[in-house]
Amino acid sequence: MAGSELLKTLLYTLNNVLNQEKYKALLAVVKGFRNGAVYGAKIRAPHALVMTFLFRSGSLKEKLKAIFKATYTHSRNLAYFVFVYKGLQGLQEKIQGKTLQSQSFLAACLGGWLVFGDNNNINSQINMYLLSRILFALSRLAVEKGFIPQPKRDPFPMFATLVWGIVLWLFEYYPHTLQPSLQSSMNYLYHDSNVWHDITDFLIYNKPKAAAAN
Repeated sequence: MAGSELLKTLLYTLNNVLNQEKYKALLAVVKGFRNGAVYGAKIRAPHALVMTFLFRSGSLKEKLKAIFKATYTHSRNLAYFVFVYKGLQGLQEKIQGKTLQSQSFLAACLGGWLVFGDNNNINSQINMYLLSRILFALSRLAVEKGFIPQPKRDPFPMFATLVWGIVLWLFEYYPHTLQPSLQSSMNYLYHDSNVWHDITDFLIYNKPKAAAAN
């Protein structure tokens, strides 16, 4: 009974602290760290699982270790970035009473440099994912602000034409310039499909079992 009362008192105290306005900025940073870690794990774990078992060779233990490492790195880095960005924003608001657009930009730049500036596979994928989306967003913003005229036709077909033309040109003639995971995917689609020996590696397997084991 005493333990139950102690737990109730502890929960009441914690909930009381969580609802106090003076702690809101600090607690937002803590929850941002938590959300970054959870979100990073949620989106990386299934991706790493699929990509590892599709394209990575090695024992089951090695594959599981690679999945855990990729998931941990993505989760940790996203949590660190949210912590840095929201922490700097909270500091600016405390000093000035508000956050300017330029200050938010610089806070994100600093977080990006500190957390995502290390050139590894995970950071490379995240940065390139964001690059594609900000190019779309900046194009829409340029139209919205009147810097470029509203297209008379949907530009998406031309966009798709150029994207696929350029990426396959690079893959066929300069594959070393592409990210390793993209090279693996394209090898599977365009080069491995040129090779087979019998019905097993034509329809069932990508490569003969003996070759796949090596």
